[in-house]
Amino acid sequence: MKKAVGFLLLVSVFFLFIVINCQESEKVSSEMASVKKWKIHDKDRPLPPVVDPGPSILPVPAPSDAEVLFDGKDLSQWEDSKGNEAQWKVENGYMEVVKKTGSIQTKKGFGSCQLHIEWAAPAEVSGEGQGRGNSGVFLMGLYELQVLDNYENKTYADGMAGAVYGQYPPLFNVCRPPGEWQCFDIIFVAPLFDENGQLQEPASMTVFHNYVCIHHDVVLTGPTAWKKRPSYKAHPEKLPLSLQDHGNPVRYRNIWIRNF
Repeated sequence: MKKAVGFLLLVSVFFLFIVINCQESEKVSSEMASVKKWKIHDKDRPLPPVVDPGPSILPVPAPSDAEVLFDGKDLSQWEDSKGNEAQWKVENGYMEVVKKTGSIQTKKGFGSCQLHIEWAAPAEVSGEGQGRGNSGVFLMGLYELQVLDNYENKTYADGMAGAVYGQYPPLFNVCRPPGEWQCFDIIFVAPLFDENGQLQEPASMTVFHNYVCIHHDVVLTGPTAWKKRPSYKAHPEKLPLSLQDHGNPVRYRNIWIRNF
């Protein structure tokens, strides 16, 4: 009798596992299909509603187990894309993009993580659309969360501040005025590949912009590219975090990360 009960329990657990995996697979397929039904940077894609995020409580202190990547003092944990010394400006507790010096990346690699990063678009408004306060946070150097001044500044939905660039617009536009400090809090789950380089699980993100949830466990279709949605290609479990030089003097401060 005990053996029969044990066998039935084992069978039940097995079928529950199958059901859960099927549901997860359906979720992934559904979300990817929802992205692909829109052209990249489709002008007809609806823009998210504007929401006032409320009073700022920045800067947010790092938890005791977090690794501080930028404390406002220097770029000792950063380098350019070629491994040379990072050339961005550091003053008054922040780093600032220096045009044409190139994107910068951490010297250390990271995978699945919780990332907190504070940023500010230039106080002096210049340009419009994608030309205004443009930069980006690249998880693993591949998966971009867009940085842009979208305060009373329209652009295509999947290129707005907080967009998973070229894939998912943010659920809400919670941008603060130019020059004011803002923050992203990102839960990133890195993709998994098998020993043959085949994708087993795609990457996903949950994102808060100025404390407002703008993405909830969205499944990424692949890495970021301009006017393309390339497929996944196998890569190491950990890669550097990158910040983009898009030619605008965007500022960053108080960057910390917790590994999963």
